[in-house]
Amino acid sequence: MATASLAKPFISGILPQNRTARLAMQVGIAIVGSLFLTLTAKTKVFLGPVDLNLGTLGIFLIAALFGSRLGLATILLYMAEGAAGLPVFQSSPEKGVGLLYMLGTTGGYLAGYVVAGAVVGWAADRGFDRNPFKIGAAMAVGEIAIMGLGFAWLATLIGSQAAYTAGVVPFLLGDAIKIALAASVVAAVRSLRA
Repeated sequence: MATASLAKPFISGILPQNRTARLAMQVGIAIVGSLFLTLTAKTKVFLGPVDLNLGTLGIFLIAALFGSRLGLATILLYMAEGAAGLPVFQSSPEKGVGLLYMLGTTGGYLAGYVVAGAVVGWAADRGFDRNPFKIGAAMAVGEIAIMGLGFAWLATLIGSQAAYTAGVVPFLLGDAIKIALAASVVAAVRSLRA
């Protein structure tokens, strides 16, 4: 009987067994995944006083479906593309590119993406992705990491009160909706391979 610690992420079911073909497919999946993350970062939803992007939705989906290793590799590839100056982030190139953009007001949130990806990927590796409430809870922990790091970095730039008012509060409802949506999508996708 398999234990939760031996669970495999969704993506492992479509990877070939041949080592070379598997690696080639993982590289291709990471590249496509980074393009998906760019698309979600650039997709804006207007809900309340600020523009929301779907970046966290993308991070949660990639991490939950790819697992910790490939998910984190995909997220790090996305970050490397941004650091290299490619306009992959929400407000790039309008608000700068590369490391300059990453060290700006969104730098903490971007660092939080990596932590959230690791948390959600770890949970998926242990079978949490088979239950929308369990993977949703892991995504909520990831969201806390994103908001916590985002707030901490933004507070060093504009002060704690302004960071909380402008960088946390306006995003809470939208991010809760994205967690619910991502958890539902992951559960639906996983049910296809049940």
